Amino acid sequence: MKALLANEVLWGAVLANLIAQGLKLIIYSLLERRWSWERMLESGGMPSSHSATVAALATGVGIDAGLGSTIFAVTLIFALIVMYDATGIRRAAGQQAELLNDLVEELRTVLHEGFKPTPLKELLGHTYLEVLAGAILGVLVAWSYLLR
Repeated sequence: MKALLANEVLWGAVLANLIAQGLKLIIYSLLERRWSWERMLESGGMPSSHSATVAALATGVGIDAGLGSTIFAVTLIFALIVMYDATGIRRAAGQQAELLNDLVEELRTVLHEGFKPTPLKELLGHTYLEVLAGAILGVLVAWSYLLR
């Protein structure tokens, strides 16, 4: 347990995630003009906390174990897959959810018979900019945390 608590690479990645989620909360509170605590736990949005976390992890491993290490290669590929998935599959799923919600709303206006299905979650994936911002944030957090 002591080793886990002393693992600076792990805590650098956790810190990057918390900062990204906090920024997301602040950004959306400013945009929506209301404080929305649920944003701290939601996926999607600016910046990508998934990207920040895996970029910080890969950066931390690179600093700690070296860029030529096998574990750095593993974490880098892992990070790239997570970021690719965020802009691809998860984004497409969010767009499909948005379309389905629109269709259900149109159906509801036609039926008028208590038809009230629960809307699907639309904010699932990320734009390229959100992923890039998260990745840059993750690299900067890991760099500053581990080289302090």
